[in-house]
Amino acid sequence: MGRILLLMVAWCLLLVLCWPLALLVLVLFPFVWLVSLPFRLAGIVVGAAFALLRGLLYLPARLLGAGR
Repeated sequence: MGRILLLMVAWCLLLVLCWPLALLVLVLFPFVWLVSLPFRLAGIVVGAAFALLRGLLYLPARLLGAGR
């Protein structure tokens, strides 16, 4: 919630200071969001792969009762 409010205040400030740039940001934001989606998905997949690898490496120690 705070992040959205901060972005809205920043955009309003940009609108007051330089309205053509603010309108350009408003128009281009959906395209930038669409382009960034594959990179976000790749980050999620890489994070999941590392979590799986960590789980597989720690499995023997967890089965033997380490960390109790």
